[in-house]
Amino acid sequence: MQVTDFYVSAPGKAILHGEHAVVHGKVALAVSLNLRTYLRLKATTTDKVCINLPNIDTFLCWDLSELSQLIPYSFDKREEVKLLDAELVGRLQDFLGVTNGNLDTRNMATLSFLYIYISLFRSSELPSLTLTVWSELPTGAGLGSSAAYSVCLAAALLCASGAIPSPLKEWDHTARWCQEDLELINSWAFQGEMIIHGNPSGVDNAVGTWGGMLRFLAGKIIPLSRVPLLRILLTNTKVPRSTKFPSIMTPVLDSVDAVSCTCEKVLSEMTREPIRGEHYNTLEELIDINQHHLNVMGVGHPALDTLCRVTLTRGLHSKLTGAGGGGCGITLLRPETDASVIQTTVQDLKDCGFDCWETSIGGPGVQQHSPLSVKEEVLEVLNHY
Repeated sequence: MQVTDFYVSAPGKAILHGEHAVVHGKVALAVSLNLRTYLRLKATTTDKVCINLPNIDTFLCWDLSELSQLIPYSFDKREEVKLLDAELVGRLQDFLGVTNGNLDTRNMATLSFLYIYISLFRSSELPSLTLTVWSELPTGAGLGSSAAYSVCLAAALLCASGAIPSPLKEWDHTARWCQEDLELINSWAFQGEMIIHGNPSGVDNAVGTWGGMLRFLAGKIIPLSRVPLLRILLTNTKVPRSTKFPSIMTPVLDSVDAVSCTCEKVLSEMTREPIRGEHYNTLEELIDINQHHLNVMGVGHPALDTLCRVTLTRGLHSKLTGAGGGGCGITLLRPETDASVIQTTVQDLKDCGFDCWETSIGGPGVQQHSPLSVKEEVLEVLNHY
């Protein structure tokens, strides 16, 4: 099988509204975050398969003859599976020396890669290749970094195996797959997420696959066809997240649900009619309401209060995103917000000991790139290995 060189990327994710309330049957809105994970697949003739993950200082190579011995005799090539192949997972864990007490980031990333690689090529000769993956996303911050990684793996290896075609034409800089191919990418990315997280919701890999905004309710994930691109500040308080969630009163959950639904309505209006200041006024009000509710739920943190206070002094509105108890927050930027205000706010947040990025939400999901469309600094990293 001829494997060709190519580049893919997938976005991270943020929860716009509905975190925590979603586990009680309320609507949550998840959005793509324009901090992306990039993957380069390079065909080689070394009779080895290698993976380079510079974000976590991981550089590993295996002889194809070693990996071929891990393929169970009963293996048939399957392009989509709903459940993990327990036999293959077990063999890979033994091969990597992974035990229940040794499930660190490096092991999980490696296990996920080898599982998808062997699963997709198992009925043919394992190809010699090198994968390099580099991310703009911080790990462990609740921003979907593992899902973006899994989506990139799935897209690249499905293309390399011939299960889906390359969508990139000679004259394109970037291209996206058709709906059927995206569904296949998403199903394999979910396999990777199951290896990394055990029992994921599927929201993170769906955002990485489709991008834009997704509505999540009672286990159903519905991509919304059109959403506006919104500028934000993303702030990582660097306080470890906590998913502890105490019992709360039903009216608070109902109000969070109303916030999510109102936000969805406003964003939909913004794609159908000229964007007005009233739209942003409503979005800011919803952010403030939801942040107050999250504090009532007990998932706030003094660091997040500091974020909200610092940005509000500049006329900007913020809320936590994700688990809370620390972690990350998002700050909405209006179109008319002056660059000097943004620059000063970012510096104020950095002075608090936080990491801060100006980025956007609502951008595209997984894409294939020509080298010309990959950021120069990213290309330098990917081509270094």
